[in-house]
Amino acid sequence: MNGSTEHPQHETSLHDALQAHVRESGSDPVGAYLVGLADDALRVARRRQRLARAGVGVVAAAAVAAAWAAVAGGATPGAHVVQPAAGGGTGKAAPVSLLPVTSAMEHACTHGNGGYTVHATATQPAFCVHADRARGMTDVRVTSAKAEKSTIDGTWQVEVTLRPADRSRFAALTGSIAAAPAPRNEVAIVIDGKLWGRPSVTSSITGGRFEIVGAYVGDLTGTTAHDLADRLDPAG
Repeated sequence: MNGSTEHPQHETSLHDALQAHVRESGSDPVGAYLVGLADDALRVARRRQRLARAGVGVVAAAAVAAAWAAVAGGATPGAHVVQPAAGGGTGKAAPVSLLPVTSAMEHACTHGNGGYTVHATATQPAFCVHADRARGMTDVRVTSAKAEKSTIDGTWQVEVTLRPADRSRFAALTGSIAAAPAPRNEVAIVIDGKLWGRPSVTSSITGGRFEIVGAYVGDLTGTTAHDLADRLDPAG
């Protein structure tokens, strides 16, 4: 079944069930809380349906389902509420910094040294990556960001498209480091203070597009890729 239509229908059913429960139990603070939560979740689901991103309505559905389970069990909703994925419905896309890498050492960064730590995995060591902000592109707002699976190895990635005004700058940046030895031919992709990738380049990238695959290829899951795309996309 198409993910863009299945989740809003599920949200609607849960929403109607909550409304019926509130009508039967009378007016009380818990009922008002649940109605507001149900309305918010339904709005999120319908909005994301219009964006046609498969699977992004699941978190909102989980919020309604959790609230319904709490009422069914006689619990009072607490302070913690499950929220939609990061970036969804904020109305403000996160900026990206594209910085030339100056060094990458095989250990975690020490506190306050200005580097970005790439945490160790089961198969890869930790790294401390330093990048040159003065020569790089900071606070870049992208035109679009889309989560998708690679057709080559099936790993998740986020395809990003730069605005026309930034494409020539990116071409100049990548062209200036393409002939440098590793790791100085790498671009650090930094979002919200975190290193999300450091792809190496061998020539100037003139198309204004690049992929985010994580600090190591395969780092991204379907959930994190969709969340990141929502965080970056102006329409997210």
